[in-house]
Amino acid sequence: MPSLYDHVGGDEVLHRVEAAFYDKALSDPVLKTLFTERLPQHVDHLTWFTAESFGGPDRFTRELGFEYIIAVHRGLRITDEQRERFVEVYMQTFEEAGLLENEEFRTAVYEHVAFGSRVAQQNSHATSDSELHPIREVPRWSWAGDD
Repeated sequence: MPSLYDHVGGDEVLHRVEAAFYDKALSDPVLKTLFTERLPQHVDHLTWFTAESFGGPDRFTRELGFEYIIAVHRGLRITDEQRERFVEVYMQTFEEAGLLENEEFRTAVYEHVAFGSRVAQQNSHATSDSELHPIREVPRWSWAGDD
């Protein structure tokens, strides 16, 4: 089977989806307190992270490193409502892009964003390194049911 990255259509498609998601997050009543301003590289960073998670190039790790994603979430104190809304808007954006017709892909995207949102939430409340989620590298997702 192709990687999730290849299935979705690579960087160009992911960049479009991440840009649409970012636009939604900036104006969403629940998320706009986390996404307070348009940062010029944010869409690129989101694209790199998702691409690497989906089996694409390891650009996020090479260019930024996993410590970067830990640092950007620290101190945000993400609420359950914000975490749940993040997942909802992310899935909605993939759906609107016509990318969730394959049920196994839909499941993989959901598991990816649900897991990532829980890690981000935990890290956003950490007051010490020992309270951070133990993951220290970009997780790799595959098709639902794959080992």
